[in-house]
Amino acid sequence: MQAIRVVTSELSWCLRCSRRYWQRNVSFQSLSLQSFSPRRFNTTEAIPPVALENEEKQYAPKIQQLVKDISQLTLLEVADLNELLKKTLKIADTPMMAVGAVASSAKPKDEEAEASEAKQEKVNFNVKLTKFDDSKKVALIKEVKNVVPGLNLVQAKKFVESLPQLVKTDVPKEEAEKLKAALEAVGATVVLD
Repeated sequence: MQAIRVVTSELSWCLRCSRRYWQRNVSFQSLSLQSFSPRRFNTTEAIPPVALENEEKQYAPKIQQLVKDISQLTLLEVADLNELLKKTLKIADTPMMAVGAVASSAKPKDEEAEASEAKQEKVNFNVKLTKFDDSKKVALIKEVKNVVPGLNLVQAKKFVESLPQLVKTDVPKEEAEKLKAALEAVGATVVLD
């Protein structure tokens, strides 16, 4: 409701200012049809009525002539027209996806392709802490504090006591192996998923 009041007050202020401007600065005798740009008002045709939903839209003769002329162009002329329009209207080139790529992605996968995807080696792993040796709990808490960024000792203790927990997710194989070795050295049981 407050927004409507603000908009209403802004509109009334604009109307008052514009009315004052026109009263002070414009003499209606100086206005004539010649003062308007002929390029802007170059048609004498009436605006066509708006088509209803169930009626077919009627296009202006000017538009129909443009469509007719463009449809008679060759492919090279269409390419030149496209280039000229982009330069004139300052439209940036956008990359188009190849038609062949769409057709190839629409084909169903073979069973062999699915089998080869299953055989591919996993690249990223989740390091999961499942158990630990009670006698090495303090060392494990310190190691978890060092490994997991942003944990203090109290948070690391709660983390270790509420197993199973994910230590890190989506890490490369080499890093996951190093992390597993470091945690197992302090008495933890680690699983790589």
